[in-house]
Order: sequence, then C-alpha cells, then structure tokens
Amino acid sequence: MRAIHISFILLLFTFISFSQTPNKNKIIIHHADRSDINEELLPNAVILTGNILAEHDGMTMRCNKAYYFKNEEYLKLFGNVHIVQQDTLIMDSKYAEYNAINGFAYAQGDVELRSPDSTLVTDTLKFDRGQNLVYYDSYAKITNKGNVLESNKGKYFSNEKKFQFFNAVKITTEKGTIVKSNHLDYYEVPEHAYVFGPSTITSEEDFIYTENGFYDVQQDLGKLLKNSYIWYDKRKLEADSIYYAKLQDFASASYNVRITDTVNRAVITSHYAEMHKAKDSIFVTKKPLVKKENEPKDTLYLHAPIITLTGKEKQRVIKAYQGARILRDSMSGKADSIHTSELTGITKMIGKPVLWNGESQLSGKLIHLLSNVETQKMDSLKVLEDAFVIERDTIGDGFNQVKGVNLYGKFQDNKLNEIDVIKNAEIVYYMYNEKNEFVGIDKGICSHINVTFEENKIATASRIVAPTSTLYPDDFLPTNARKLRGFLYRGDEKITGLQNIYSQEELDKEKLLLEELKSKKHIYDLPMAIQAETLEAESTGENLLDRSPRKTDSSTNVSSPSPTSKAINTKKEEKDLNKFSEQKKEQPKMLKKEEKAPEKMLKLK
Repeated sequence: MRAIHISFILLLFTFISFSQTPNKNKIIIHHADRSDINEELLPNAVILTGNILAEHDGMTMRCNKAYYFKNEEYLKLFGNVHIVQQDTLIMDSKYAEYNAINGFAYAQGDVELRSPDSTLVTDTLKFDRGQNLVYYDSYAKITNKGNVLESNKGKYFSNEKKFQFFNAVKITTEKGTIVKSNHLDYYEVPEHAYVFGPSTITSEEDFIYTENGFYDVQQDLGKLLKNSYIWYDKRKLEADSIYYAKLQDFASASYNVRITDTVNRAVITSHYAEMHKAKDSIFVTKKPLVKKENEPKDTLYLHAPIITLTGKEKQRVIKAYQGARILRDSMSGKADSIHTSELTGITKMIGKPVLWNGESQLSGKLIHLLSNVETQKMDSLKVLEDAFVIERDTIGDGFNQVKGVNLYGKFQDNKLNEIDVIKNAEIVYYMYNEKNEFVGIDKGICSHINVTFEENKIATASRIVAPTSTLYPDDFLPTNARKLRGFLYRGDEKITGLQNIYSQEELDKEKLLLEELKSKKHIYDLPMAIQAETLEAESTGENLLDRSPRKTDSSTNVSSPSPTSKAINTKKEEKDLNKFSEQKKEQPKMLKKEEKAPEKMLKLK
C-alpha cells in the first residue's frame, strides 16, 4: 500500500515537472483529468485521460486521451483532437501524433485543417512545423472563399498561403467556373491558380485548354502558354500565348495565332489578335490572313497588315488596311484597303485598286465586287471612274486595252464572263485571223464597248453606240500610240497564289519574330513564373515571356510516410484508435491528356 502511495507521489511530481519545463524541445502537459503508468501494457509512456491540454513551442493540443513518451518527446492523441498553431492553423481529427524533436505531426480520421482563409478536409494529413508545410496523399476537399478545391494529393505552404496540388485536381469557383489539372498551385489570399500540364478551365460560356497557365479565380483572368486554346461558343482561338478576361469578354493572343470560326466557315491566322466577344469583334495584325470557304473549290483569302472583323453571323464586316490583298480562285487583287460586308455582299477595294482576272488587269479609282448573299457566289463587279482593262497579247508583245469612265461586269460560276465599258470608251486591240496570223491593230472610240471572256482571256470586243475605229498595219502605228492615256501595267504585282500574297518585308519581320519566339520557347516547358498580380494582388499586364520560371517544391515526397511516426502496435492502442480510418470518398477521374470541347463544336457547319 505504501509502495502504491509513493508511486502516485512520484507520478504527480513527474506530471508537475512536465508543466513547468521551459525546454523548447519538451512537450508541456498543462492538464489531464487522470494520468497512469503501466510499463507492462505501454512501456516508457504516460497514459493521460480526460480533457487533455498540451503545448509545445506555441502550439496547443487538446484531446480525450493521449500517450506521452517522455524520453522521445512524442505524443499520441486520441478522440476529439484539436490542435492550434498560433491562431493561424487549427486542426481537428480523431487521431494524431506529434514529435517535438523534429516538429512533425500526423493526423488521421475526419481531418479538418483551417486557416483564416481556407478549410481543408481529408482522411490523413502530415504537418512539418519546421517548414510550415502540410501535405497529404489521399482525397482532400478545400473550401476557400466560396471556391471548392479537390485533389488526390497535395501540399499547403503556410508561410506563402499556397496550396500545391497533384493528381486529379479540380477547382469549382463561386461563379461556377471549373478548373481541372494534374498539377496546380493555388494562392489562397488573391485566389490565383497556376496550372502545369494538361489542364482545362470551363465556364457556362467558354472552354479553355492549356498546358501552362495562370488563372485569377476571383477576377476570371487567365494567362496561357503552351498548346493553349479557347472555345468562344463556336469560335476557337489558338496561340502560343493567350490573355483571357472573362468579365470583359476579351482575349488577346500572340505568336502563331489561329482563330477558327465554324459558323462562317472561316480561319484567321496571324501573330497577334484581339477578340471582343460581346462586340463580335476581332482585330488581327502581324501577318494576318483570313481564309473563308464559300463552297467547295471556292475559297477566299484576304491579307493586310491590319484586319478587323465585326458583327454577328451573316452581318459580318471585314476591313483590311494599309495595303490589302485578295485572292479567290483565278482572281486576285490589291488596294490600300478592302472592305467587305456579308449583309450586302459588297466588297469595296479603295485606294489604287487593281484586280487580275486570269490574264486581264482591271483598275480604276474604286472597285466593287458584288456577291450573292445566299450562295456567296460572285455575281458582278463595278469599276468606277477611270476604268481601265489591260491584257498582254498572247502572241505578240503588245497589250489589248479598253478604257472608259465606268465598267460593269458579270460573273458566271465565279469567273468573269463579260464586261461593259461605259462612256468615253476607247480600245486598242491586236487582231489575228483564224490561222493566228497578225492582221493589225484596231484602235477606236465609242460610247459603249462590250467585252466577253473565255477561259479568263478576252474573246471578243464589240463597239456599241457610235463607234469609230481604224485598223492599223503593224508598221503604221507608232509605239507611243499603242498605249492609251493612263496606261499602267502592274503585272509584276500580280498575286498568283498564297506564296506571294505576303510582301517580302512581312516575311522578313515574321522570320525575326519566330526567331525571338524560339529563343524563349524553353519557358513553355517550365512552370510559369509567379506573376506580379499574385505578388502585389493587382494587375500589371507584364509580358509572360519576359519572366523567369518559378521554382516548384520537390523536396518533400508527399507519398512518403509520416517521419518518425510510431507504429500502432499494441492491443491497447488499437482499441483506442477504434479504426479511425474510413473508406475514402469517391475520387474524380484523372484528367486526360487533352480534355476537349464538345465534338459538335469542332466540326465546320
């Protein structure tokens, strides 16, 4: 009986000494309703029961029952575990372990970790106090200011207030946007997400794919690199670098830009573009090209240093500036600017316009091309003021010419069939007989000349209304009289195909631009650098390619076991734990290599 009394006194003395020790590596036991020592049942441990309060280095721990291994400064906590670290992190669980020597904690069973801005719920969690690092390798759900984040593996960097997720990551924002990735960093205070590897961002209106990007969850802003594209309804925007602002219905893109408009059967390429969704507006520059399929074997190409496209379906207006060029089947042309309207079917060539139809060159002060708004087929053309038609003689070295005030033409199957030159018409025409023997040069004037075409060449030229003309033998008409006033042949400017629709200056600029891109391409294969918006919580608009990549933490293996975690190896511990581990919740499927938009959006109508 006396031995038991002495043992109790020693135990009490030991417990009091635990509460008063100032050693930083020591766990302080502030309170327990009861304490026991049973070397046979649990060697080298104090069994604490009821309303336990312990502390170590500013962190308090509460639970229903605990095992305190004094020699190792190790604590096992059972039932209603509640841990608070300096009011910045609060953790609840059914079971936990804590090592005061290395500052490692382990929690299991209905784990809930709370910071001032987020709540994390999972089955098993590990905490390294030395690095202020929390990590887990089982399904977890985090709630942050109305946003819900889910993943199968991840870390939380307390100092940076940053989550780093791996494996089947999903963010569902307060606004309903869904972000999916297999590698995502999330800064909880500004609500910024960085994705690396195949990732998608989906809202009710838009679909985004990227393999390297930044997304501001609160402001719905995105910066995307590497294999990125955006689906705006039935338009797809692709580029090496994309900026996206959902609230403004705006996106801009740089380097190898491609816009596919499935409704209007058009493809736009360039090295810089802006899209204003609400305004149905597109701006493209840096070697832009618009390709529009009207029907099989009828494709229109339009190029200029600057092109704008505005308006809704079937009301689209396209304007090309600062040296525009057009190519369609056997017809091509150029002008200072070209404007085309889908609503009226009129294409206006303004400022030194010239049009080539096969071997014929048409020019004037203003050229209008008219198309059927339903079929999109070429219908007619107008050349207003100083109309001039020139065609090189196919046998000799002269030029057939027709000029007048205005010219009106008709198309058949998208080919120029005939033209009428009206008012003050003049003609120079090289005549041949049926054996293709030169007869003479017909030169004359009248009020109206009709010209027909076969196989894109002048077939006949008929003078109508008060014609006067003279047929000159070759030696009787001086060279300077063989060209009508205003003659300007621009055959060396003729656009014969896509290979020469661009100027050499534009091709040289593109070469330099692509070399610049190539020198920065390695950045695409590294996680994106932390943006100024994240560091300063405000927009700066910096160029993504001018930043160095951020470092990602790989020092801690999230799948490794809790450091120095003591095995639960006694029947007593097994009973106290009560099998806290529960079946894991159903986990989301891994994101595939490229999660695509609905198939119906990918097909041209």
